[in-house]
Amino acid sequence: MTQPANKCPICKRETLPEHRPFCSKRCADVDLGKWLSGAYAIPSDDPEDAEDILRGIADHDRPH
Repeated sequence: MTQPANKCPICKRETLPEHRPFCSKRCADVDLGKWLSGAYAIPSDDPEDAEDILRGIADHDRPH
């Protein structure tokens, strides 16, 4: 279900043209934080995706 075009997806207030689709810089920053933290990740059942993630974790934990 999508939000009406004039409602902020974070707080549901009316949007402002300078911050659209958000109502303020604060809500835009909250949304960016969700993207950067992985809160908007798309789940996958593909085994190759899981293997890539595990390899990335192993590579990150190795001493350099």
